[in-house]
Amino acid sequence: MAPTTYSKAVVIGSGIAGPVLAMALQEIGIEPEIYEAHHGDGDHAGLFLNAASNGLDVLRQLGAEREVVEQGWPCPRLQMFSGTGKRLGEVSNGLPPDKGLGSVLVKRGTLQRALREAAEARGIAVRYGARLTALDQDATGVTAHFDDATAARGDLLIGCDGLHSRTRHLIDPGSPTPHYTGMLCFGGFARGTSLEPTPGTLNLMFGKRAFFGWLVAGSGEAYWFSNVASPVEPSRDKLAATPTEAWQADLLELHRGDASPVEEILSAEQDAIVAYPLYDMPPVPTWYRGRVAIIGDAAHATSPHAGQGASLAVEDALLLAQCLRDLGDAGRAFARFENLRRKRVEKIVKFARQMGHNKTISSKFGLRLRDATLPFILKHFATPEARAWIYTYQVDWGARLA
Repeated sequence: MAPTTYSKAVVIGSGIAGPVLAMALQEIGIEPEIYEAHHGDGDHAGLFLNAASNGLDVLRQLGAEREVVEQGWPCPRLQMFSGTGKRLGEVSNGLPPDKGLGSVLVKRGTLQRALREAAEARGIAVRYGARLTALDQDATGVTAHFDDATAARGDLLIGCDGLHSRTRHLIDPGSPTPHYTGMLCFGGFARGTSLEPTPGTLNLMFGKRAFFGWLVAGSGEAYWFSNVASPVEPSRDKLAATPTEAWQADLLELHRGDASPVEEILSAEQDAIVAYPLYDMPPVPTWYRGRVAIIGDAAHATSPHAGQGASLAVEDALLLAQCLRDLGDAGRAFARFENLRRKRVEKIVKFARQMGHNKTISSKFGLRLRDATLPFILKHFATPEARAWIYTYQVDWGARLA
């Protein structure tokens, strides 16, 4: 039974966590309305990401996984190579087929569109161009104020507004700022290569000066990214102003001498090359205050090296709704949610950070040592059993919390 004291929730952000949370809240009888800062839907934003088994299980329980799976690229394996092309080993990416849903790679815009349309199909409203500026709480609810001089009121407000969360700052002005990892990510979608599709596999190469990942979809389009060390954090405006042709030339030089097919992918026709700094969040001390809480990247952004950012966000969404459903009072529900989530998400943030450190070794000795030891490490310490704690986690929507 839905908590009778709460009938409406204001959801800030329509990326990944927001629509999933809205659908879960609707199922427990709380009317959600989503407010998105950007004026557009963002369906063409970003590169691609890993929708892992644990995240897809959340969508399955809400009846929203089919569109994601159908538009994604199944990816149960990660295959690793040295910069010379030597195969170093393989690790699993998600659960094996006989254990549940496998992981898929999907364009970020495609995933966001699929989740938003699933929410809208259920009658959930999304309002664009509503950038949160202030919050007011009282004994009966919370009011969100936006930069267009409008406001929205609900019994609860949940911030799903990402890495640079305004909600996080409003509930705790002293909250930490995102931590720059010392790495940039470049990526795009290459057309017109001679490469064969790579079904079920994301290929990862520890290049001499940068890390490179790629897959070739059934259409022949190559999804690719490159992680490059950059000790000085560049401005996002400067990155955005650099033309694709300039990035293409820089990346070809950085990966000069790395094995095939890196040069072919980078030389191919690109719509655009996206460049952005990689961040994660230090532990955030305040996840909720009164009737307001934060989830997803707003609470615990992780770097992409573990492929878990999207899945952690949707886990959060379903579990928070479950806590509200079963515990009723917002204070109790938010406290239980944090108690159940903090250890897991901070462990994954740390795990992803450690994985990132291995990508940009620059010394010749370090490269030789890494390439010599990685096959042993992958074989004995990156087994499906060793990584099961990531993928077998489940929010059991059908169970009730005591």
